[in-house]
Amino acid sequence: MKINNELFFAEIETLLSEGLKAEFMLLGNSMRPLLRNGRDTVIIAPTTEQDPLVGEVYLFRYRGRHMLHRLHRIEGEILVMRGDGNYRIEERCRAKDLVGRLVCVRCKSGREIDCSGRAWRLKSRLWCALPAELRRIILGVLRRTIGL
Repeated sequence: MKINNELFFAEIETLLSEGLKAEFMLLGNSMRPLLRNGRDTVIIAPTTEQDPLVGEVYLFRYRGRHMLHRLHRIEGEILVMRGDGNYRIEERCRAKDLVGRLVCVRCKSGREIDCSGRAWRLKSRLWCALPAELRRIILGVLRRTIGL
């Protein structure tokens, strides 16, 4: 059953504003290879006073849509967001546009990955440290070989 995105994310925002976590199946390929379309369920917690933190993944409002991307850098009051699978495209928003922060990923197998854990942080740092051209090549190979 399909649900209107506006209604869906309005409910997500309500849950988060009440201090609860929200979870949903990831749709889209912009966070490949660490998060996969139709396979991973993301668990989002409300943002905290410590947010925003470079390197963390946030659910945020952008041009009337909700997106789940990593905070790439901060330019004054502007947050520059980028999907891990996007090696060229960036979105700009403000801290008030952050809706929640990714805290856990549940894989199709049921295994949960704590996003504050060493393994997740290491994978994230390594992937983001790669030059954009190399990430593009790796994503192309993965797409052709395993359909990622």
